[in-house]
Amino acid sequence: MDEKNNPQPRFINRWWFKLPVLLALCLTLVLSGARLHRANTIEENEPLAAFTCHLDESIPTLMKDYAIPGMAVALVRKGAAVWTKAYGYADLETGRKMTTDTWCRVESISKSVTAWGVMKLVEKGRVDLDVPVKRYLKNWNFPASGFSDEKVTVRQLLSHNAGLPLGTIGVLYSPEERRPSLEESLSKDAVLVREPGSSFSYSNAGFNLLELMIQEVTGRDFADYMKTEVLLPLGMGRSSFDWSGDMRPPVPSGHGTKGKPIPVYVYPQRASGGLFASVEDVAAFVTAGMPAYSPVGLKVLKARSIETLHTPMVRIPGFYGLAFESYGLGHFIERLPGGKKALSHGGQGTGWMTHFHSVPETGDGIVILTNSQRSWPFFAYMLSDWAKWCGFSSVGMGRIVQARKALWALIGLALFAVLWRAWGLAQGLLSGERRFAPLAKGSRPAASAQGFSGLILASGLLWAMGQDYLFITSVFPIASVWLGAVMFLSAVVLVVPALFTRAVPEVR
Repeated sequence: MDEKNNPQPRFINRWWFKLPVLLALCLTLVLSGARLHRANTIEENEPLAAFTCHLDESIPTLMKDYAIPGMAVALVRKGAAVWTKAYGYADLETGRKMTTDTWCRVESISKSVTAWGVMKLVEKGRVDLDVPVKRYLKNWNFPASGFSDEKVTVRQLLSHNAGLPLGTIGVLYSPEERRPSLEESLSKDAVLVREPGSSFSYSNAGFNLLELMIQEVTGRDFADYMKTEVLLPLGMGRSSFDWSGDMRPPVPSGHGTKGKPIPVYVYPQRASGGLFASVEDVAAFVTAGMPAYSPVGLKVLKARSIETLHTPMVRIPGFYGLAFESYGLGHFIERLPGGKKALSHGGQGTGWMTHFHSVPETGDGIVILTNSQRSWPFFAYMLSDWAKWCGFSSVGMGRIVQARKALWALIGLALFAVLWRAWGLAQGLLSGERRFAPLAKGSRPAASAQGFSGLILASGLLWAMGQDYLFITSVFPIASVWLGAVMFLSAVVLVVPALFTRAVPEVR
C-alpha cells in the first residue's frame, strides 16, 4: 500500500517511536499502582511516641489503599501492652467505629490459645503429648482411611503433623442457625490423608479433634473449660469461644476480598478458629507467653510448659515455609536475623484477617486485627515497620512486600509485551492489512493455536472473577486486578489474529 494512501503515518509503527511511548505508559501505570507506602523514616528503638506517630500516619493510608474498613493494633514492650488503638469502622453501614475493646473474630489465633488449654491438661497429668489421641476419645472413632489412627498423637495434632487435611472452610452459620455437631464435622473432616508424623500439613481438623479430646477428658464444654482455666486467669475477660448477643461492643461485620460485608457467623467447631476477643485481650495473651517479663502466664502454666509450646516440633515446607521455618505447639516459629526466636500466628476467615508476632527474649510483640480479607500486604508493611523499630531487621512476613514488588515488575513487563503486540495489530486493522477472515487459508494452524489459547485464558479469567475468594486476591488485592487486566488484554491479542487475518496480496 502506498504511503500517500495510508491514513496512518509510517513512523507511528516504527520501533523507535513505539518503544519510548509504551515504556512511558507502562512505567506510569505500574508505578502508580505499586506506589510505596512510606510515611517517614523509622529509627531503631526510637521513643514510643515517635513510632506511634508514624503508625498514625501510615495506617490510615494503608487502610485506604487496600480498602480495609476497620482495624485495631496493640504494641507490647518489655512484656507489657504499652499502646493500643483502633482505626476505621466496625460497621460501614451504621458508621459504628472500631474500638480497642470491640469483640473481634481472631480466627486461627484460636489455635495458639487452644494449645495452652491442652498443655494445662498435660501439666495435670490427664493428657500425655505422645500418647495416641484415640485413647482419650470414648464416643468417636476416626473415619476409615489407608493409615493407622493409632499413630496420631496429641503432639502431632498440636504441631500440624498428624496426617490430617485442612478440613472444611468457607461454610458459615449464623449464630442462631442449627449447625452440625462437633462429632459430625470431625467424621467428615478428620480423615487421615498421609502417614502420621511424616510432614507438616496445616489442619483445622486436627485442632478441632483436640477440642473433642478436651471435652471428653474434662467432661466439660470446651468454651467453659477454656474460659475458667485459660482466658480468665490470663486477664482475657473480653474473650470467649462462644458467641453471645450480649457482646458489647458487638462483633463487627467482616469484609471479603471484593469488599462485600459479611454478617456475624460461627463455625460448628471452636478450637481451630472460633475465638472472639478484643485486641487488648490478644495483647494480654501475647504477654503471657513472656514469663521472663510478665508473671501472668505462670498463673496457668509453668515456665517449662510455656517453653515447650514455643519449641520447634516440625519444619515447614512450601508456601508457609517462605515466612516461617517451623511450627511448635500452636505457634509458628522463625529465627530472626541475629538469632532471636520469634513466635506468631495469624488467622483468616471469611471477611477477617488477624495476626500477632512476639519475641519473648526481648519482650516485644504486636497484635493486628482487621475486618477485611484484603490485609496481607497491610500486615507485611506494619510488621516490617515494627521489626525495624524493635531492631530485628526483618520478619518472614515482610517477604510479602518484596513479592509484591516482583509481581508489579512482572506485570509491567507483561503489559509492555501485550501493548507492543496490540499496537501492531491495531496498525494492521487501521491500514487494511488485516481483514475479518476467521482462520483464512494459509494461517489456520498458527491462528487456531493462538485463538484457542486466548479462549482458554479468557475462560480462566472469567472463572476467577466469579470466585468469592482466591488466595492471590487476598495477598495482592491491588496487583491481582492489574494482573487480570493484563490477562484480558493477552487473551484479546491472541484471539484477534485468528479473526482478522492478513490480506493475501494479489498475484499480478
